[in-house]
Amino acid sequence: MVLKTKPTQAKQLHRLVRRECANCYKGDCIMLDDGESHKCIQLISIYGIYCKYFLNAVFTADKKLYKEIIETQSKKQKQI
Repeated sequence: MVLKTKPTQAKQLHRLVRRECANCYKGDCIMLDDGESHKCIQLISIYGIYCKYFLNAVFTADKKLYKEIIETQSKKQKQI
């Protein structure tokens, strides 16, 4: 499941990735390392949360942002 985000929330998410994600090293994702460096997918996305590790292990560190995005997602699902 991909959580949709707004571009204004992306800045907050990017700060959270850089500050809290154990797999982000200088903008690269250690989990994707296969001998070549790969950009962190969460740092290049502005419309959603695509990294499952980030979603499960890091995202909840910012309670306010977490609540904002989850509530928005819940409202959208109820409308369907």
